[in-house]
Amino acid sequence: MRSTHRDDGPNTVIGRAFTLLTAFRAGDQELTLAELCRRTGINKPTAHRLLRELAQWNVIEQTPGGIRLGMALFELGQLAPRQRGLREAAAPFLADLFEATRETVHLAVPEDIEVVYVQKLEGRGSPTVGSRIGGRMPAYCTGVGKAMLAYAPPGRLAAVVEAGLRRRTPRTVIAPGLLERELARIRELGVAVEHEESTLGIACVAAPVLDAGGIAVAGVSITGRAHLDTARLAPAVRTAALGISRALGNGYLSSPHP
Repeated sequence: MRSTHRDDGPNTVIGRAFTLLTAFRAGDQELTLAELCRRTGINKPTAHRLLRELAQWNVIEQTPGGIRLGMALFELGQLAPRQRGLREAAAPFLADLFEATRETVHLAVPEDIEVVYVQKLEGRGSPTVGSRIGGRMPAYCTGVGKAMLAYAPPGRLAAVVEAGLRRRTPRTVIAPGLLERELARIRELGVAVEHEESTLGIACVAAPVLDAGGIAVAGVSITGRAHLDTARLAPAVRTAALGISRALGNGYLSSPHP
């Protein structure tokens, strides 16, 4: 007998539980049961049963106004070895970059066709950027995403193009051929530049953190207002990315030259 959740939704208990957890979005302090069911398509009896069990593990917390994510999720996230090791290795380089520029500094990792931000140092007076630690953005139109995409393993660019290059601003590159040429240029220079491609009023310069085989495992970026002097900041970003590669023990230490 089929449940009343969406036909394209998960059919397992674990799948439905994660569907409820990932229904939370940036800025959601808590959600009502009705809103969770609306976002996920899971019926109320099933959602109520799953949430009650998740609460026993402190994965979610019941509040007078609804449901919020629990401390156990935060604790588990801190145990993720790849992100923890990367953040520890990158910390001094990100701090130096922030001190030198006073602009917003990001550290991100590739995840399928997107990037996930694992660290963010936000400059005082910097423009509002739609990024957050744990948040995702498209790879094809963000500076840090393009920096990693230029040094991605075979197949990732094809997957990004196949998923669709949606125009987020009037300056977003949505032609696959133009994107490929831009990535080739990034490999020549060692840095990626974004001018209002993902968000109006925002500019960014980024560089990849490479592994021993020259594949991007992370990316570092400086983000500021549209008039950001990306050419002046590019060497600092490249130096930080190379330093993180060395700190991680990666053997691919040759830095691209213009």
